[in-house]
Amino acid sequence: MGIAFTVTMSVAFLVCCGGTDHPETAGNGRDAYRIGLAICMAPETPFFLSLLEGAEESARRLNAEIIPVYACEDPQLQSRQILDLADEGMDAILLNPVSDAVIPALDSVTSMGVPVFTIDRGISSDRVVSHIASDNRAGGRMAGDYLAEALNRRGRVVEIMGTEGSSAAMERGEGFREALSMHPEIEIVHSFHAEFDRDLAMEGILDFLEDTVQVDGVFAHNDDMILGAMEAAGAAKAGGILFIGFDAIEEAIGAVESGELLATVAQRPAEMGRLGVETAVDYLSGREVPDSIIVDLALILR
Repeated sequence: MGIAFTVTMSVAFLVCCGGTDHPETAGNGRDAYRIGLAICMAPETPFFLSLLEGAEESARRLNAEIIPVYACEDPQLQSRQILDLADEGMDAILLNPVSDAVIPALDSVTSMGVPVFTIDRGISSDRVVSHIASDNRAGGRMAGDYLAEALNRRGRVVEIMGTEGSSAAMERGEGFREALSMHPEIEIVHSFHAEFDRDLAMEGILDFLEDTVQVDGVFAHNDDMILGAMEAAGAAKAGGILFIGFDAIEEAIGAVESGELLATVAQRPAEMGRLGVETAVDYLSGREVPDSIIVDLALILR
């Protein structure tokens, strides 16, 4: 059986641990814009590999250069990276923030005249030129609604949350809990932060399953964590649990196809990267850009 899609709405520096139509501008005679891409996680994270691919595709087409740095969810490291990108002469910075803890660094570089655009995750600052992202709250609601229906509107649920203080974790969690609040016979019996990390999610679920008699469903704020939770449930021989993830990375789509994963909310990271670079180049070229650009979501089902 195939996959179904349900659509909704519309160098540095410090290395961490261990669509719309757009005019072609390549070859226009100007020097290439240098755009820093400050990513909150690690280089091997599948979601951000796709985002970087989209950014680099636009950069090649628009005569720009992308300089990526990775913070591994460390706000102090990312703050230093933001400052270093500005010191290295970036024309603009695409920021995927760890949390609001990097606002002082953002304030510093914008005061130096370097425009900052947020991508995927937001930040509580009025100095951001434009925010390019999915509607994470709507994605959380989508996951909650589908899980509730699959559970026949009753059961015991675990929520595995992303990095504390990150906009993605807060918004996905708010949407998920909002959806479940419509079903009084569904109870969130446990929730914990796992930093968007598979191993931490696996450990957290293993610990919880040692002390509980029943779990009917698990939602995680990204696919890496839900895959870790599935592995933990298998190791604990805990059957009958429905799992829903977020991001639609390749491994998660394979798990949906095999029936191990109930569903995953699909973002379009490559499109975010493409739009992020296009928006930055538009702004640097003197064109007006919107304050916010929303990238569509879809629910991937078997």
